[in-house]
Amino acid sequence: MKIGERGQVTIPKHIREKYGLLPNIEVEFVPEKTGVLIVKKNYDKSPVEKVFGILKKNENTDRYLEAIRGR
Repeated sequence: MKIGERGQVTIPKHIREKYGLLPNIEVEFVPEKTGVLIVKKNYDKSPVEKVFGILKKNENTDRYLEAIRGR
């Protein structure tokens, strides 16, 4: 496989189908010791990101934790 003048490569169809690399899917290039790893971009949030800010309290976290613990 060659890299074209504009830095483009064609991913073979059987690889695109096997890994779900459909049109308009975004990928990321991850540097590795021996080359570059291409991975589908993940838009799922981590469990922490899903609940971050859910309480919407303008209060010190330590004081809030002490209060809900009954101290």
